[in-house]
Amino acid sequence: MSKKNAITSDIAEVYQNIRTILVTARQKVYTAVNSTMVEAYWEIGRQIEQAVGSRAEYGKRLIDYLAEHLTTEFGKGFAQTNLIYMRQFYSTFPIRHALRGELSWTHYRLLTISILTWFFIISFLSALCLSN
Repeated sequence: MSKKNAITSDIAEVYQNIRTILVTARQKVYTAVNSTMVEAYWEIGRQIEQAVGSRAEYGKRLIDYLAEHLTTEFGKGFAQTNLIYMRQFYSTFPIRHALRGELSWTHYRLLTISILTWFFIISFLSALCLSN
């Protein structure tokens, strides 16, 4: 192998090593940020649930107020729908330590919707059976 090819091979190897370091670091950052945001959304849901309880009219006003002010300060992602999802997230997974860092907010949102749908179907079928 010529000296030029050896240098080129060494350069390529160093590049690949650095590239691997950066890809790994980005993945770690993504995982850490995702986990932190899932915890934040859970805590937001807890705060809303504890403030609202069973007061429906107060809950609507609170969600509207939070959506407007949080969106103004932090940008999109805090619409009424998302805040309702956060509250449902907390209600569905009330034990914070049971949350898995490997799952994203999207995973939890889909799980929450699936679980709520399942409970609705079970309730409907139970009511149907009891009425017969």
